[in-house]
Amino acid sequence: MSAAHIRQSVEQLAKHFADRPQDALSQDKPAVATLESGLRCKAVGPKGETLITDMPAPIGGGGSAPTPGWYLRAALANCDATMIALRAAQLGIELDQLEVTVGSRSDNRGLLGAEGVAAGPLDVMLSVRIAAPGVPEATLRELVHWAEAHSPVGDALRRALNVKAAIQVG
Repeated sequence: MSAAHIRQSVEQLAKHFADRPQDALSQDKPAVATLESGLRCKAVGPKGETLITDMPAPIGGGGSAPTPGWYLRAALANCDATMIALRAAQLGIELDQLEVTVGSRSDNRGLLGAEGVAAGPLDVMLSVRIAAPGVPEATLRELVHWAEAHSPVGDALRRALNVKAAIQVG
């Protein structure tokens, strides 16, 4: 899609939500995960989308697919890249280059249940490589900061979410 098409779509949606704010609240599409074998799991979305995960051999997995943690980092990288491209289109900036790299640091004792050790990442590092001909560096930096502040995945990682578990046995 062209930057002009993205800009027009965003403007139309923003106007719609400004006129009808109740339409902005939505129930996100669920992902349903099932255990395939060992530690290999498959998540399926409402349109048949699939995502396969597995754990590395040292923890008993088969190493046949990326870990859920890698997908978390990939989701953040893709979401931030999407938001950067969306914001650039809103501002009429044609990007020449965009690359978002996300890494993290973890203490793997946490996923094994070690007392007082977080099971998830200890921190997340994000690196953005961006270029747009004729656009000042300060403008590109501001664009990236805006996009990161409005990234849904980034927002979910920065603030504590209320996670509820409903358990059905049998």
